[in-house]
Formats: sequence, structure tokens, C-alpha cells
Amino acid sequence: MRPRVTVVIPVYNEGDAIMPHMERILRDIRLDAEILIVHDTPEDTTVPYAEKLAIADPRVRPLLNRYGRGPANAIRFGIDAALAPVVVVTMADGCDDPQQIDDLALLVERGVVVAAASRYMPSGQQVGGPRLKRLLSRWAGRSLYRFTRVGTRDATNSFKAYSTDFVRQVGIESRAGFEIGLELTAKASRVRLPVAEIPTIWLDRQLGESHFDLGRFLPSYLRWYRFAFGRRLTVEQLAARRQRAETAELPARPVALETHG
Repeated sequence: MRPRVTVVIPVYNEGDAIMPHMERILRDIRLDAEILIVHDTPEDTTVPYAEKLAIADPRVRPLLNRYGRGPANAIRFGIDAALAPVVVVTMADGCDDPQQIDDLALLVERGVVVAAASRYMPSGQQVGGPRLKRLLSRWAGRSLYRFTRVGTRDATNSFKAYSTDFVRQVGIESRAGFEIGLELTAKASRVRLPVAEIPTIWLDRQLGESHFDLGRFLPSYLRWYRFAFGRRLTVEQLAARRQRAETAELPARPVALETHG
């Protein structure tokens, strides 16, 4: 049967630290779901644990990312492989609340194209994390909400649900890091499609090390922040933009989807 929601989790050498968070995800999701654990290389330390989870629970599917290294490419690969009409992107570090995966997916089923878990709306909260990153993220989210009406106060958060059809229509141009959440929110705003949010409490990871590099990823975030302020576009115009970006890639990205394990 076709699942109602696909959960995409990009991983990078999480090792056994992924197990507690995955156990919570598998326990808390009530909708029919598939869970894609997307890794960049067969040698990734997460792979043995992902394969163990897949044996124990048929909802879990480890995937070897063929689009190039990095979280943006892993997320793109996972969305292209998704079987469900709704995709939820969440991280492997346990910072996101898995009990909200269903709530985000149900918002998309009701008609929004992006449903955001928001740290910066009333009842939302961010606990821990680098101070500069928190300040920049909060400023970006609130300024976009006020001046561009993007529909969420937390456009930069990666924990979001998307209409799979919407994402495949407008495409993902990000190749660097975790800015996909901002890119797709900005694109939804530019084509005047609905975005919604629910409050979330984000907790800094307790196990392992963060792979977020603010200095490296900041230029990509700024690109999509500026993009959100542009004039109205059509879905067809965004699709054409995506096609131009993909045509410019050398070599062309592979299209085969492979399961590892």
C-alpha cells in the first residue's frame, strides 16, 4: 500500500547515536509511513544501525544517496525516492519532536504545500544551540514573516512537511547544506501557495556532534532569504528555473534510486 507520509532523514556518521531518536520516531508515528535513512557512502557509521532497524521494522528503508555528498543532496534524493504524497524532513540528531510528524503531515493533507514546525511562534521554543545561530535564525524568520508574509515565523527550520508534488514541480536548487527548508518556503511564498506552522520545542542534541557549519552555509541561506522578497511567480516559472539549474549541472545528476541493504 502507498504510505501517507514519507519521512526523510539525512545522516552522516551518526553511529549508534541514531538509535534512541529512531526508536521515538517509530513509536510516535501513527500514519502509514515509510522512513528513508539517506546516507552518502556505504561506509557511513550509521549504515549498520539503519540496516538493523530495517530488518526489525518494514517501514524503514536505508538509501544510498547518488546525488552527491551533503545534506541538501541527501534530502533531494530522499524526496525523489518518496512514495507518499507528503514528505516530512527531520534530522537524525534528536532535536526535533517526532510526535509532531503526523501533525505536520496532516496539515499538508488539508491543503498547504509547506507545514513548518516553528520555534519562534507563541508556545514554540529553542533550547540550547549556538547563540549566534539562534539569533540569526530568529531574526531571519521574524523579518520574513513580517515583510514577505511567508506563512511561518521559522522559515529556516529544517523540520517541515511538504507536498511531494509541489517539491517536484518547483525543484530543489540547494546543493550545500540545510537551507532547503528556507528555499522551499520562499518558493511557496513567491507563487502564493499556502504555508502553515505549528509551535515546536527544539532541544539541542544530547548525543554526537553537530555537522552544521554556519560560516559555510550562511551564503546559501542569504541567497534564499533575498529570493523571498521577489515579485510573484508562477509554478511554471519556478519549474523552468529548476530545469535551467539542472541543465547547468556538469555532469548531469544520475536518476537511478538505489536501496542499500
